[in-house]
Amino acid sequence: MTARRILSAAERHFAAQGMAGARTDEIAMDAHANKAMLYYYFGSKKRLHRTVLENLFRQLRTGVYALPRKEVSPHERLHEIVSNYFDFLATHPNYPRLVHREAMEASRNFEWIVRKYLRPFHRQFVETIEKGIAKGQFRRVDPHHAAFTILGTTVSYFAAAPILSEIVGHNLLAPKEVEARKRALLDFIDHGLSRKGERSE
Repeated sequence: MTARRILSAAERHFAAQGMAGARTDEIAMDAHANKAMLYYYFGSKKRLHRTVLENLFRQLRTGVYALPRKEVSPHERLHEIVSNYFDFLATHPNYPRLVHREAMEASRNFEWIVRKYLRPFHRQFVETIEKGIAKGQFRRVDPHHAAFTILGTTVSYFAAAPILSEIVGHNLLAPKEVEARKRALLDFIDHGLSRKGERSE
C-alpha cells in the first residue's frame, strides 16, 4: 500500500534528519511514490511527522505496556514489560532516535507524547516495582530510579550496538546476540532487585 510505504520511508528520514531536515521529495522517492501522493494521504510534512510518531507510540502502547492484565506476580509482570520493550526496540530501531530528537527540540509534539504515552509507560514500571516491594519480591529501592535504570539500560544497548559491534568484532544486532542480551538483561534486573543482602536501615 502506498500510504504504508510512505509512512515507513518517512520514519527512516525523520529519524536520520529530523522533521526540519527531511525532504518530502526524498521521502516520496524512497517510498517509490509520487510526491503528490504523499500530500494526498498526509496533507503536509508536519502531519506526516505526527502520523509517524503516533504510529510508533501506538505500537509501543499496544505491544508493551497496555496488554490485557493477567493474574501474575509483580516479578512476572516486570519480566513481561521489560521483555516486550526489549523486543519492541529490537524491531523498531528508529524509535529511540525519533524520541531523542523530539526531546532535544522540546517541541509541542513532545508534550503530548509524554502525556499520552511515556508517562503511562513509566507509571507501569513504577507501580509494578512498588507492588513487588510490597509483596516482598523486590528489595527496597526507589521505584522511579529503578525504572530509570531499567529503561536506560535497555535502550542503551541498541543505541551503542554499532560501536560495540566494532569493539567485539561481531554483529551485536544479530538475532542470536539480541536474544542473549535480553536474557542477560533480565538476569541483571533480577539480581539488582533481589532481596538477598538487603541492608537494614
